[in-house]
Parts: sequence; structure tokens; C-alpha cells
Amino acid sequence: MDTEFGLSKDVLKLDCSQETEKIVTALRRFLSVRLKRRGAVVAISGGIDSSVCAALCVRAIGKDRVVGLQMPEKHSSDETAAFSDMVADHLGIETVYEDITGILEAVGFYKKYDDAVRSVIHGYGTGWRSKLITPNVIEKKGFTVFSIVAKAPDGKEIKKRLPLKAYLGIVAATNFKQRTRKMLEYYHADRLNYAVIGTPNRLEYDQGFFVKCGDGAADIKPIGHLYKTQVYQLAEYLGIPEEIIVRIPTTDTYSLPQGQDEFYFSLPYDKMDICLYAKNNNIDPEIAGRAAGLTRKQVRRVYDDIDQKRSTTEYLHLPALLVDPVTEVG
Repeated sequence: MDTEFGLSKDVLKLDCSQETEKIVTALRRFLSVRLKRRGAVVAISGGIDSSVCAALCVRAIGKDRVVGLQMPEKHSSDETAAFSDMVADHLGIETVYEDITGILEAVGFYKKYDDAVRSVIHGYGTGWRSKLITPNVIEKKGFTVFSIVAKAPDGKEIKKRLPLKAYLGIVAATNFKQRTRKMLEYYHADRLNYAVIGTPNRLEYDQGFFVKCGDGAADIKPIGHLYKTQVYQLAEYLGIPEEIIVRIPTTDTYSLPQGQDEFYFSLPYDKMDICLYAKNNNIDPEIAGRAAGLTRKQVRRVYDDIDQKRSTTEYLHLPALLVDPVTEVG
């Protein structure tokens, strides 16, 4: 609890039994009354968010009406398939395997990505691997400038600051992945008369860490109101395998291993959760800093970064804009 004396680290502690029942009840109501769908499709990556969403769906409607969709491509981590198999086996749900490499090749993703990186790192191509990184927000003030880290076949690593054109080209290309996966999620949902379950937690949803019409699209987002810290609490309560719970959160988007904190949030999720909660509740940076293990100045920078991300990603949350409002009939 937060007081005039400080902010307790227990402020994000859930009553997991009560929270599970609330989400499960909402899932049943959404599926039967609002959406009129028989079951749920969940894209499972072996990560904590998709694992918890799948487990909640099983609690709500039973394992026979939940399908786990596995959609790797050639840049995916070798661990992805193993961990997604683990959660599917643990929950006893049906899985569908869709390797999206061929689709991405057909739309030219790999060429577009390589061309964008090559504009900065000459010679980049077959056998190379890479990832995007961002500076730590509490150490560097000002506009966020992304860099590309590339590893040559001989093991040599190169880091280059990205000009805007190259950065946009890389992001535009990688967004193909999320949109391709969402296309397949809705294909399987349509053929089964199921709903598509979105897996973002509150931190990702609030800060725009999703692709519009990609992983940002869903019929239900059951954990969108929960801080990531709380998702981990639910994972333990729901009995998600320990191997999944202790994994470091990754994006599994780029060919080099990449943590979410080096790509987007700039801080580990537990510190970001405290700062986001404090920001949302108008708590002084000094108090938030004591709970998060940061200085007042560092928290102030995190607060500013939260505002900046909310501003720059606002369009991701917007529906298509109409010139004149259209009123529903009936």
C-alpha cells in the first residue's frame, strides 16, 4: 500500500483466487453473450503472458475448446517451440503448428529486413544475425535513438546507431511477422467459430508495445489490465511450469537473443511496473524511487518516457477515424 511514508512493494500483490475468478467469469460472458463464439485461439510462444492467457481460457471453458497456435519462423529462438510445447502439454490443449517462414519469404520480409540493415552495416547478409537495442532511459536523457547490433558469421559483433530511415525500414519489415501471425490466428478462429485471445499485459498495452493489426488485434485481452508482476503471480497460482516462469522476458522477434528491457522498456519489468503504478497514481518520484531502487531523477526520466511513449503510440490504440460519426441502429 502507498502512504505518505512510502510505497510498499506489495502494492501490486493480487488475490489470485479472486482475480482468476473475475477473469474466468468475464471470459465466459464475453464468449457466450457478446461474441457468440464456441472457444478460444491463443498464439502460444512459451512466454509468461500467452501461457497465463491459455491457462485462464482452459479454466473458463475447458481444454477441449482451447487451441494453442504455434507460429515460428527461421529467426525464432530454438527455445520457443520447446517452451510452447511444454505449456500446451501441461494444459492438455490441442496445438496447431504453422511455420510462417514461407509466407514471410513470399512477401519479401527477409530481403526487406536485410536491405534496411545493410544500409547501415555494409556486407550484412546470409549468416549474419542482428537485433535492435535502445539506451537505458535512466542513464540517458533525451530522444530515444535505436541502434542495430549485428553479429557476423565469424563472430565479430558490430553496433551502429540507426538513422530514422533505416530504423523505420527495419520496424516496418519486422511488423510483417506479427501481422502474418494474426492473419493465421483469425483463420483458425473463423474455421472453428472461436475467438482470438490477445496476450498483452498492462505495461505492454499502456506503452504501445504491440503492432497495430498485428499482436494488437484480438477479440478479448484477458490480462490487459494486469501489471506484468501480477501476471507472474497468476502464473504461479495457475500452476504454469516453473521453467516458463523463470524465463527472462524476450521479444523473440530478431535473430539475435533480445530482452524486452533492451529493446523497448529500458528497465526490467518489475521496476517498470512500480514506476507505471506510481505514475498512474500521482505518486512522487522520490517515493516511487525508494520502492523501485531508483533515484528521484531516474524515476522522473522514467515518468517522462512513459508520457512520451503514450503520446507517440496513441495512434496504435485508435480505431479507424470517421469524418462523420455513424450511429448504430437498434
